[in-house]
Amino acid sequence: MTFAAVIVAGGAGARAGQGPAKQWRVLAGKPVLRWSVEALLAAGAAELVVVIPAGETDQAAAALRGLEGWTLTPGGATRARSVQAGLAALASPGENPVLVHDAARPFVGRRHVAALLTALADADGAVPALPVSDTLKRGAPDEGVSTVSRDGLWRAQTPQAFRLDGLRRAYAQWPADSEPTDDAGVVERAGGRVVLAAGDPLLMKLTYPEDFAMAEALAGAARLTRVGQGFDAHRWGPGEAVWLCGVRIDHDQTLIGHSDADAGLHAVTDALLGAVGEGDIGDHFPPTDPRWKGAASDQFLRHAADLARARGGVIVNVDVTLICERPKIKPHRQAMRARLAEILDLPLDRVSVKATTTEGMGFPGRGEGLAAQAVVAVQTPA
Repeated sequence: MTFAAVIVAGGAGARAGQGPAKQWRVLAGKPVLRWSVEALLAAGAAELVVVIPAGETDQAAAALRGLEGWTLTPGGATRARSVQAGLAALASPGENPVLVHDAARPFVGRRHVAALLTALADADGAVPALPVSDTLKRGAPDEGVSTVSRDGLWRAQTPQAFRLDGLRRAYAQWPADSEPTDDAGVVERAGGRVVLAAGDPLLMKLTYPEDFAMAEALAGAARLTRVGQGFDAHRWGPGEAVWLCGVRIDHDQTLIGHSDADAGLHAVTDALLGAVGEGDIGDHFPPTDPRWKGAASDQFLRHAADLARARGGVIVNVDVTLICERPKIKPHRQAMRARLAEILDLPLDRVSVKATTTEGMGFPGRGEGLAAQAVVAVQTPA
């Protein structure tokens, strides 16, 4: 189902302690805001508006560098006004679903979105919620307290799902002198029917300094590690140099192929595409297409990396093995690692290039061609 999304990242996060506003803080290697943007884009958001504090465009651009499909709009003095600013910035059809999400809940995933859209099918709003499990007390710390029944009580989370026009109309009816605690309350007051979807402890909200420590521990549980493998081989032919893992090596032959025949980059590209379920290199760059004749293979690998990141993927590491009798790979191995790290924007210690021979056996052993195999690990939203 097509949906739009508004991510509210307009607060100062004063209760989160000293340092930058919480949406700009780094969680498990990524800005907090980036977690939600990646996840909602990966879940299929056709349009995504991020509401930020006025004057903080540079921070947002840095946090979301390399991602596509989002726009920014300045927020208001309150969360409700920021939500309304985000809704006003959307160009999606009014009958389409819209998800409103707080950037301070970084672990949203595809399954949360799917559950909300299903629940919204016959309602005006859908909210992920968890039953209250703790005993509730009413009173002041230094006074007598009374126990409050927790029967029928739920903890509401975000994202929350609505029809775009319905949520806009509900906000237009909300009293100007009152601040809603969530968007579902706005729709409820306007007479809309809001239903509950399954909540998730992973949809925790980052509010206090100790929440960040807990989120760091939970970060791994909010991601799936997916592994792809790739294999490529090319035969030798007349030439004076060969391209391997993005590095030109002088040689008395070259590898024959429609592009530059860089078997190393081709294997990594296939492994990366496989890790995110995007087919293989031939699906994206057919050898029958004259545009790719003699093309540099680094553009194939960048394309695969962009696809992975568009799905919210983070490339963890790359391991390549070149299988050949010649040329000698060891003198060029560090340059190959550096080139792969550059193409994929990875630290050098997350890229490995190795070489082996087949002890004279098979087509590599007979000097007929060269082969490469690669393994790539990618973390994606759960």
